[in-house]
Amino acid sequence: MSAAVTPSSEAAPGDARSNDAASKASVLVEALPYILRFWGKVVVVKYGGNALAGAEGASDTEALASFAEDIVLMRSVGMLPVVVHGGGPQIGDMLARLGKVTEFRDGMRVTDAETLEIARMVLVGKVNRQIVSAVNVHGALAVGLSGEDAKLITAVARHAELGFVGDVEVVAPEILQRLLAQGLIPVVATIGADVAGQAYNINADAVAGAVGAALGAEKVVFLTDVAGLRADAGDPESLLRTVSVGALESMVASGAAAGGMVPKAEACIRAVRGGVRRAHILDGRVPHALLLEVFTDEGVGTMVHDDLVFDNPVVP
Repeated sequence: MSAAVTPSSEAAPGDARSNDAASKASVLVEALPYILRFWGKVVVVKYGGNALAGAEGASDTEALASFAEDIVLMRSVGMLPVVVHGGGPQIGDMLARLGKVTEFRDGMRVTDAETLEIARMVLVGKVNRQIVSAVNVHGALAVGLSGEDAKLITAVARHAELGFVGDVEVVAPEILQRLLAQGLIPVVATIGADVAGQAYNINADAVAGAVGAALGAEKVVFLTDVAGLRADAGDPESLLRTVSVGALESMVASGAAAGGMVPKAEACIRAVRGGVRRAHILDGRVPHALLLEVFTDEGVGTMVHDDLVFDNPVVP
């Protein structure tokens, strides 16, 4: 009679558990060159109000927690993230709750004095605090501020018909540089002020691009609710993995980039023309899309690079 065989409690090579461990290890190895490359580099991340919704089936809280984990991980491996956030849907919800009718012109919210105060309250008092709190679950890292603080963003009125909707005139990055030097993560709400102190609500894409250029960032990443930039706006299969800034300018001029993609495209152009090495547009509803774009070979969105870059533009 043969001896009974007692199953080993240790996983045999090639079983599901060891294969899963090997897969995780390969991801870490793949990330290593990117970690070394981006150590000490500034990365501006625009977190859109639409991205706060997260993946289908995920709550806003879960989506924000996932985003916060990504930002903290980036900081933990030596990168210097700066978060710039919008909050259009949240502003719209608050206006509706207060019974205030919103008027849009050319996709821009007409902003009277009352609407401005509501936008200020939502962006600075609610969304900013939510992001700061989510990041600080992992340590005393995040500091919230708006473009009004330390004259970070000097704004000018975009058009009289839009009221208190502004454009970025000047970014004074010193306050951000000081926070980064202390190992902190700035979280910026996109309210700026003109030279007389009048506040303006500013498109978050525009602010992120301008802040990236002012900081000489390595990257500006725009998290939104689409997979990236399409060669044909109506064809999901025409997603562009890489595009030069010159080609992107042509797409904007020809109307190939349209609707809500125009501010993002213009912000990418401003950032790259201003010295940012790469700009990225990706779907922030995809779990850990930020990490996948920054730390993997494939990436998950569209990367915009300078016309004169001679190294391989596929490399993030």
